[in-house]
Amino acid sequence: MKIIKLYTNQNSLIKKAIQNNRAAQKQLFDQHSPKMLGVCRQYVKDLHHAEDLLLKGFLKVFTNLHTFKNEGSFEGWIRRIMVNTCISHLRKKNIIDLSDEDFVFNAAATDNLENTTVNDIQKLIDALPDGYRVVFNLFAIEGYKHSEIAKKLKISESTSKSQLFKARKLLQYNYHKMNTRIHENK
Repeated sequence: MKIIKLYTNQNSLIKKAIQNNRAAQKQLFDQHSPKMLGVCRQYVKDLHHAEDLLLKGFLKVFTNLHTFKNEGSFEGWIRRIMVNTCISHLRKKNIIDLSDEDFVFNAAATDNLENTTVNDIQKLIDALPDGYRVVFNLFAIEGYKHSEIAKKLKISESTSKSQLFKARKLLQYNYHKMNTRIHENK
């Protein structure tokens, strides 16, 4: 039996949501919320806070839905709102701490990622200091350039580059440490 979804055409769904059609809004939320929760979770360690930011982000999505111009992907438009909502939250709470401390790690992380789970990687990213994590996410996951990150976080480009470098080194170090523990326990 074939299941036919209500409002399968995304443009039609968006138009109905703009007209405050609750079923269309719910369907848009149901379609995009799992992935957008993942986006929020990248910036905020605590799942409950990430869920709160997801809801705040979707409130902005539905409030500003009429401004979506069908230029580019709708999911990308929502994603940008979620990232901006998370960054605003972190900035408002003064959580973004752009550390100046140097991190030195000389050993190369030569282990492969074959036996590494998504949860392991998420734990490694969560362990990063907030400033490192935000810059790493914006650069490596969202694809922002250092100039865009600097503008968004109100920092210099060199600070953005430095934070990314330190984040990568700390990730390598913690990954190597995690693998060493796993191999010792075998």
